[in-house]
Amino acid sequence: MFSKKFNLLFMAFALMGTAAIAQQKDDGGYSIYDSSVIRAKSLPQQTEFMANNYDYPAKPRNMWEVGASIGAFTISGDVSPEWFTMPNFSVHVRKALGYVFSLRLQYLNATGKGLSYTAAQNYYKNPAWTTSLPVGQRYMTIGPDGTINDQAGNTQGNVDFVFYNYKAKVQDLSLQGLVTLNNIRFHKNKTALQIYAGGGIGGTLYQTKINALNSNGNTYASAFNTIASKYNYGGWDSRKDVKKDLKAAMDDDYETDAENQGRRRKHLGNNTFRPSGSILFGVAFKLGKRINIALEDRHTFIKDDLIDGQRWQEHPTGDASLTRDYDSYNYASLGLNFNIGGKSVEPLYWLNPLNYAYSELNNPKHMKLPKPVLDDADGDGVTDQFDREPNTPAGCPVDTHGVSLDTDGDGVPDCKDKQLITPTECQPVDADGVGKCPPPACCDSLRAAPVSACPTDYPSVNFRNGSASISSDAKAMLSTVAAKLKANPNCSITLNAYPEASKASQALAQRRLDAAKAYLVDKEGISTDRITTNSEIGGGDKNTVDISSN
Repeated sequence: MFSKKFNLLFMAFALMGTAAIAQQKDDGGYSIYDSSVIRAKSLPQQTEFMANNYDYPAKPRNMWEVGASIGAFTISGDVSPEWFTMPNFSVHVRKALGYVFSLRLQYLNATGKGLSYTAAQNYYKNPAWTTSLPVGQRYMTIGPDGTINDQAGNTQGNVDFVFYNYKAKVQDLSLQGLVTLNNIRFHKNKTALQIYAGGGIGGTLYQTKINALNSNGNTYASAFNTIASKYNYGGWDSRKDVKKDLKAAMDDDYETDAENQGRRRKHLGNNTFRPSGSILFGVAFKLGKRINIALEDRHTFIKDDLIDGQRWQEHPTGDASLTRDYDSYNYASLGLNFNIGGKSVEPLYWLNPLNYAYSELNNPKHMKLPKPVLDDADGDGVTDQFDREPNTPAGCPVDTHGVSLDTDGDGVPDCKDKQLITPTECQPVDADGVGKCPPPACCDSLRAAPVSACPTDYPSVNFRNGSASISSDAKAMLSTVAAKLKANPNCSITLNAYPEASKASQALAQRRLDAAKAYLVDKEGISTDRITTNSEIGGGDKNTVDISSN
């Protein structure tokens, strides 16, 4: 019967899990800007947040968790337990109150068994073995006065041995507070593993019976006495053999009510009711946005010493006394949990509350960035204390030093230059940046003419953010530089980059210097010994390579 019930429960769990996994896809969280998941009463806060009038977004509506589990149930008491009795089950509903704390209401239905491996004779105060049985079917005990009797006043000649046993049916309802221990993460967006712990209070109902009579309604006194004598009253070393013999001699019918103190305890039907408290620890594995499996261990404490049907300490002789502790029980389980709810995010204990903050710091989309507080008289984007040309005409692009860009170096800024790339041999130019090229017959003499001084008006080369590739515009500028160098064979240049302090930025700057130098050498035929490179951290625009004369 046990195996059949367990197999049915296991198959049901497997089918539910397979179906759910096939339908689930984890989307990795939710958008902080999605107002559809915000409760109506929290929408004003969300509106204020979106308008940058409030620092914090509203908490999203999150799903409820419902789940069921099967597990092993063990009672810790005065009678040696049968470890991990199954099947046992629980169902629960859970709701997140925040990213760390959640509440769970859980119902548990379980059965625990126990069988002592040591024989006892001082049990006359336990009515389950004496007065609860009919006269003539009671075990013979020794009383405090030393007389041997059957609790009905009938003096007997022999004392019977008893091996305590029980079967307890337990139900409890517990309200638990759970704390998620690992969803606040600093170095990872999310995790498929949830570690949690918690505790709770509730109420426990139990009904305990013992196996005192065989199928014929007779005691096991003969079998108990034989086994006690065979194993010298039993003990730890012989526990396996004792229990083996006991199970062979006894049936599995627990027919006699265990001691329960009668009306001294609150009852519900035939069940004893006691308040209880529990602690628990669990690990859940995420299979999708709406499903997870959990391994959990829960230990429950109850102010009662009769769940196992025994509360008397054993002594070879004399008056039996009460034990000094209470019973408790443990439930180790495997559970399957589902998240339910429409227009809601997954339970908050699966989300990392730092995701938005880190995302916004890395790539601001919502932050209201303050305007620059440094003066920029000409409005060219370079503050006055760094601007080498404080009166740049409006609309003229500038380099990192605030100087109007002059791509061809003809002295006319690009914003006014009607001939953006004027060959060197066609300079000087007029006020519109247009040069007058000499006739071809005189070109050779112009090239051969000595140059009194090296050029200083080299253009700057701009790179795309994060790239070291030479763009078409950059090639045109480098061609202008090459023309100046060819016209002045005794001159040399330095390529200057301005990386940030990071190693990555410095490495990128060096690649850009190498790329520019390689273009001048390989494509324009400039000798490599005429070109040097230099990096200056923070000296200018990180995406610009300036060219200076040596």
